[in-house]
Amino acid sequence: MISGPDLFDYAAEKRGGSDRVPLAARMRPRTIDEILGQDHILGPGKLLRRAIEADKLGSIILYGPPGSGKTTIAEVIALTTKADFVRLNAVTAGVADIRQVVATARDRWKLHGVRTILFIDEIHRFNKAQQDALLPSVEDGTVTLIGATTENPFFDVNPPLVSRSRIFKLEPLGVDDVRCLIARALDDSERGLGYLNISIDDDALDHIASFANGDARTALNAIEVAALSTPAGEDGRIHITLEVAEDSIQHRALRYDGGGDMHYDVVSAFIKSMRGSDPDAALHYLARMIESGEDPRFIARRLMIHASEDVGMADSQALLVASAALAAVEKVGLPEARIILAHATIYIATAPKSNSVIRAIDAATDDVRTRSISDVPLHLRDASYRGASTFGHGVGYKYPHDYPGAWVSQQYMPEGLEGRRYYEPGENPNEARVRQRMAEMKKGCDGSDDRLR
Repeated sequence: MISGPDLFDYAAEKRGGSDRVPLAARMRPRTIDEILGQDHILGPGKLLRRAIEADKLGSIILYGPPGSGKTTIAEVIALTTKADFVRLNAVTAGVADIRQVVATARDRWKLHGVRTILFIDEIHRFNKAQQDALLPSVEDGTVTLIGATTENPFFDVNPPLVSRSRIFKLEPLGVDDVRCLIARALDDSERGLGYLNISIDDDALDHIASFANGDARTALNAIEVAALSTPAGEDGRIHITLEVAEDSIQHRALRYDGGGDMHYDVVSAFIKSMRGSDPDAALHYLARMIESGEDPRFIARRLMIHASEDVGMADSQALLVASAALAAVEKVGLPEARIILAHATIYIATAPKSNSVIRAIDAATDDVRTRSISDVPLHLRDASYRGASTFGHGVGYKYPHDYPGAWVSQQYMPEGLEGRRYYEPGENPNEARVRQRMAEMKKGCDGSDDRLR
């Protein structure tokens, strides 16, 4: 049983009138075997396929990029299950809608012994209260949940709901899969464009398949625009050339969400490429972020962090370059700001690397959090106020500038931490000089380690 309109019921549509329904919806697969690109979860013998074929599906969350087939899988389940299939969209549904579905599902089971499958598209858009309202009915089996989301459910769906569902991750379609979908649409006279007598050049097909970037919906929308906007030639055939294909798709469909999983993946790759001293890869991910609408100030802030975390003392100029980039981006803005961000990215990616700064502060923080910490030594305490000396504050402090080289041996660490070392110079020319100076100061202590306390 299926509640609501059936997207696959086109028997009543006349061929000429089917254009009212977008090609991507008309060509949506109706069986598991028609679904392309998800063999890792729907191939022969795979768990999800077995569950669908046996009509023994438990609660699941389908997670993947746009156009990868999440709704398609749900629709195939709707066509094959004996359960009542109900659809909600998290953008428009509220707690009242959830409660109504649950109440109806409970009555349906009591009166007719029929299960209810609830499909919620964009489930990550439900707030905590809405997800909590759904949880008891999923837990007691009143409804079997199918959630679809483009966001990582471990970040954007309540943990109790995730723990009661099996997560299936869909992958973007490969170029060959997209080519197959386009060819299927051009050949299908019932649901597709086969009645239009279309020919498409190989380079045009390759262009759409490539620039769709794994999104079936984008590819089918592009081929539909190309077919319906191109006049037939004298031979009555619609000829889709590369030029037509370029006009139809216009821009590569980038899989990127400023607040979602892809956002963090691209940023992570950007940082790791700079850390790995690969300026070309770093520029690639920078371009993806900019083209996808990422806030350039966010990128500049990440550059500042990386400049200290992974370049650090090896080239302190990197932090100045990154700081200047942030200031410049705030004054200039896009599109010109992309040049400034690229400048800082290239500088940081090609700079010598040292993680001695982050290792030092992490080690110091660990001591502060885990060790018994004594008071600040008396000679280092604030002696600026009247009467401080009566408490011994500042007594015995040696002012380094009163000594040759502006350095003198004295204890700086609190009691119990004498001799602790947090900063260890890295293996690079800049820090080699730092290491040499530290060694000279240590030698000046007649073998003592006071300088490093």
